[in-house]
This record gives sequence, structure tokens and C-alpha cells, in this order.
Amino acid sequence: MDAAKDSFPQELVFVDLETTGGNPAYHRITEVGIVRMKNDELVDEWSSLVNPECRIPSHIEAFTGISNEMVAGAPRFADIEALVLGKLQGAVFAAHSARFDYSFLRSEFRRLDRHFCAKVLCTVKLSRRLFPEHARHNLDAVIERNGLSCSARHRALGDARVLHDFWLKLRREVPEARLMAALTAVLGVPKLPGHLPADLADELPEGPGVYRFFGDDDSLLYIGMSNSLRTRVLAQLAGEHAGSGEQRLALRVRRVDWLQTAGELGARLREREWIKTQKPLHNRHPRTWEESFTLRAAAAQPARPSAGRASQLEPAAISELSQGDLARCFGVFHSRQDARKALIDIARAQQLCLKVLGIEDSAGSCFAFQVGKCKGACVGKEPLNLHDMRVNLALSSLKLKSWPFPGRIALRERDPWGGTQDGAGGGADFHVLDQWMYLGTARSEEELVALAGKEAVAAFDADVYRILQRYITRHPKLDWHDLRDKMIGA
Repeated sequence: MDAAKDSFPQELVFVDLETTGGNPAYHRITEVGIVRMKNDELVDEWSSLVNPECRIPSHIEAFTGISNEMVAGAPRFADIEALVLGKLQGAVFAAHSARFDYSFLRSEFRRLDRHFCAKVLCTVKLSRRLFPEHARHNLDAVIERNGLSCSARHRALGDARVLHDFWLKLRREVPEARLMAALTAVLGVPKLPGHLPADLADELPEGPGVYRFFGDDDSLLYIGMSNSLRTRVLAQLAGEHAGSGEQRLALRVRRVDWLQTAGELGARLREREWIKTQKPLHNRHPRTWEESFTLRAAAAQPARPSAGRASQLEPAAISELSQGDLARCFGVFHSRQDARKALIDIARAQQLCLKVLGIEDSAGSCFAFQVGKCKGACVGKEPLNLHDMRVNLALSSLKLKSWPFPGRIALRERDPWGGTQDGAGGGADFHVLDQWMYLGTARSEEELVALAGKEAVAAFDADVYRILQRYITRHPKLDWHDLRDKMIGA
């Protein structure tokens, strides 16, 4: 046997799981399928349904064909954990999107105070590295492209057998040196600073969330968020660029913790809250809402009753805003000077009158009119109503939106594979919001009731406003619940 062949894994276990959802923090295993090889020979096939000790959502049941009735009499994972562990130990753990299956099994073992760790081979990554000319590498695409068959698609043992067949085809048809190079790259162990736990890479989840780096004496160094905690944290800790800020930070990290969220919105809201309240040493601290400014239009005058008149604008502190003010406010700025400069720049670009806007104080016409760069609202040449319309049009992209809900709400953000339970939890985060203020996230009915009655300290938060506006734009169909009744009952 040549050196290349000697380097191939001697023992492989091809694993597939069916689950109640996609996040091991929320969901449970419903079926395990394992195919084990030694020296390219099949030595074991095994599968079992698993009672997840919770209900299987209807859309997951339709996808896998595994019903609540089917698992009712199946063993719990606790009943088969020793058997499963024995079938996995000592082999390279291979699966399609392997971190999904690996994370679920580690979570199940952890619940039982059992430790499981293995080298992980992701066959999606292996396929991409070997066949980069193809765009799709999901299991259906791999089956079709390689002429494989599956007797029970979306069932654990059927899918595990496909991976076994795919591996045998690669061993037959791909030159050994090329396969070995791809395998080495995919099996590569992340480089981490030596003072961090060796199994940190295994512990980090693939899904979205917020994370913290701690240094000596448990000092808080940095807070971040990502749609893939594992990818982001490992990349940041690798500190690949010598002398970079990330490398210097990585060398100081002594501990990492994290909080998984159902999606990106929860990660962004929690990141912003943590940075603001915990003040890590290496983050840029966001300005608080008290320090921000906006451009506020003057209230309508009795002689000029048109509501929302924008011709008279002035920088105003965000802290001065009431909810009713938002309809006549434009933009959020770091300082009063920034707000004033933005207005001047827009006026000059659109030939608006600085005198009518309240920026220039002069007798007669404004200076811009004298040099042909104002349409004459200051001397009656342009009707003020028309000037108002042009001001509103020029500022329309900056206009602040009023709170679009009747009061305090819980905005449900589901895990992409989350369950469909009606209460809190079950693969969803309930973000409690009120007048552009983030009050917290609930994962239980008790937490939801507590947040429904929590006192808000302000009427507007510029950072939360930006985050929510971006989310609302991208998600026109929102799943929200009115909390006013819960507040009354709290």
C-alpha cells in the first residue's frame, strides 16, 4: 500500500440524522442512521427511530415522513446513547453538511454528561473541492450527478448509505493524490491560540448568535455577532494576518462564550444591547440615543396649516423626541453639526433656500439666489408651498417612520427549520419591542409576560430603529403579537 493510501482514514462512519428542526439548542433527534467502514469494507449498518420527547412539527413530519405516532414507542436517546457512542468511536465522522449532524449528536450526549469528539468530514465540502465546476452540492445533486440511488430519501439509514456509496465512487474514480489533497483540506483542524480549549471548534455552533471574547482576569475584550458563530469566531481567532488588530486580539483571548439566536435579527439586537451595556474594550461603542440628533421640521403655523411643513428645519436632540415628532423628523446624525451640514449639502444640491430653511439669517434674498443657485422662495419668486414640496422630496429618503404597530409587540423570529408551536420557544425568539425600543427576547411564556410589563426608559432608539427598518424592509410579512393585554395582566 503506497503512502497516499496509508493516509486515508482507516475507519469512517457515515451518519445521517432526522430531527424536529434545524437548531440543536431547540430541537431533538428523531432518527439515527450509521454506516461504518474499515479499510474501505462495510462492517456495520444500523438505524433507530428516537423518541424526541417533544412533538414533531407538521412540516418536518411531511418532509421526513416520520410522524409523532412512529416515535411514540421508540427509545429515547438516553436509552441508546451507549450503543450510538460505541458505533461512532474511533472513526472519522462523515456526513453531508456534517456540522449539522455532529452538533446534534454532541448536544444529545452533552445532555447526558457524556463527551463525544471526532474528526469531522463534510461530504458537501469534499464535493465542492473536488468538483468546483458544479454549482449545487446538496445530496439530491450528488445522487443525480453520480448516478447513485437511494431507497429511502430523507430517512437516516437511506441517506447514510448514499454517502457510503458516494465515498466508494470517489475512491474508484478520483486519482488518489487528488482525493488525498481534498480530504486533507476538508479535514484540516482550525488553528487556534494554544491557550484556548482544544475542543472549542467542536463546541461552537454553526447557526446565528452573539459571542464574547474574554482576556486575563476575565476582562471583556470584544463582542460580535454572526449568522455562523463557528465560522466567524474561528476566523477571528485564527488571526491569519501577522501584526493585524485581529491577531493581536486573538492572542489576548482566554475564554469565549456565546448565545445562539433563532436568526440574524436577534443576533444584531443582542449584540447592540451587550456592547452598549457591557462596554467591551475593543469594540467601537455605539452612541446612545441621548447623543444623537435629527432634523425636525417646524410645527405647522396657524397661517400655514399644512401639516408636516418642512421648510423650517432645525437640528434636534433625539432625547427631545416624542412619538408624535417622528412624522416630521429626518435622519439620525452623530452631532448637531453633522445634522446642520447634511441639511446645507442637500439644500445646495437641490437649489433649496437656506434662508427659508432657517439656516441663513440675512435681509432680503439669500446669497444663493444672488448667484443663481436658489429658485427664489426667499423673495416670493417660488411659492412657499412648492418649496415645501421640494424640501420633503429631497429629504424623503431620510424621513423617520412612526412606530407602525398599535403599541408594545412581540416580533417572532423563527429558526429557518424551527417548529410551529404556538407558544414562545419551539425554534423561535420573541423580540419584545416598543416605540423603536428593544426590551429583550423571550423564549418562554414567563419571560414574555415579564418583558410585556417591563418599563421602557425612552421613546426612541436610533440603533434599534436602523436594525428594525432593515429587517422590516427585507421581511414584509411580519409575525407579530400585540402585548397590550399581557401588559394589563402583568
